[in-house]
Amino acid sequence: MLKGNLVALITPMRADGSVDEKKLAEFIDWQIKEGTAGLVPTGTTGESPTLTHEEHKRVVEITVQVAAGRVPVIAGTGSNSTAEALDFTQHAKKAGADMAMLVTPYYNKPTQEGMYLHFSSIANAVDIPIIIYNIPPRSIVDMSPETMGRLAKIKNIVGVKDATANLARPYHTRRECGVDFMQFSGEDHTALAFLAVGGHGCISVTGNIAPRLCADMHRLWNEGRHDEAMAIQERLVPLHDALFSETSPGPVKYAASLLGLTDEHVRLPLAPPAEATRARVRAAMAHAGILN
Repeated sequence: MLKGNLVALITPMRADGSVDEKKLAEFIDWQIKEGTAGLVPTGTTGESPTLTHEEHKRVVEITVQVAAGRVPVIAGTGSNSTAEALDFTQHAKKAGADMAMLVTPYYNKPTQEGMYLHFSSIANAVDIPIIIYNIPPRSIVDMSPETMGRLAKIKNIVGVKDATANLARPYHTRRECGVDFMQFSGEDHTALAFLAVGGHGCISVTGNIAPRLCADMHRLWNEGRHDEAMAIQERLVPLHDALFSETSPGPVKYAASLLGLTDEHVRLPLAPPAEATRARVRAAMAHAGILN
C-alpha cells in the first residue's frame, strides 16, 4: 500500500514551448533524493491538457526510466474521451508505470453510471492498478462514494486522489470501498487533516518545490509525532495559499524557477503569474525556509 507524500510533477518547458527532457530527468532524480514517496507525471499539474499525445507518453517514459524502481510511478492517463484514456493507460502499462491515475471525465458531465462505465471499461481492458482522480472544481462532476464503491469491487481499481477538500468524504469512501482502498488527499491544505480521518497520503503540488518538508511532515505524522508534523504544515500553509492564488501550475512553475529547478514557462491558455502573485510566492517560500 502506498503512503506518504507523492508529487504531482510539473512538466519543465523551454521558452519555445517544447518539453525540456533534460530538466525533467534532473527534476525527477532530485525529487527522489529529497524523499518523495511516489511520482505522478502527466496530471493537471503536468499540463496534460496541452501536451500532445507523443509528449504525454514521452514524459511517462522518462519518469519510469529515471525513477528506475526507486519509487512508484503513477502515470496520469485520464481524459474525457474513454478511448483516449484507454490508449494512455495501455501505454503506461507498456512503459512500466506502477499505476495509472485517471481523472473523472471533464466537460462531458457524465452521470454516475457514465463514470462507472468509463472507469470499469478501462480497468477491465488494462491490467494495471488504477487510482481514481476525483476533482469536481476542474471536472465539474463529483463521483459519489457509492459509485466509487461499485468500482472498488474491480480488483485493479485500488484508490482515489480526493480533491474535494471535504473531510467527511474519507469516512464515506472507506465505508463503501473498504479499509484497503487507498485514499490520497489531492489538496495540500488538507494533507494532515486527511491523514487524521483515515487517509493514506497526499498527491501534492507543493511537493514540487518543498519535497523534503512534505516528506518529513508525513513521516513525522506516521511516527506519531503529530505536533512536529503540524509545525511543518503551519510553515507551509502560506505557500499552499500562494501556489493556488492563480491557476496551477503557473505559480509553482515560477517557484521552481526561483530554485533553479526549471524555467517558469507554461503553455497557453495559461499565462505567466502576475507580479503580485510572484511577490506572494517569493514571500511564502522565504517563510517556509526554502528561499533566502
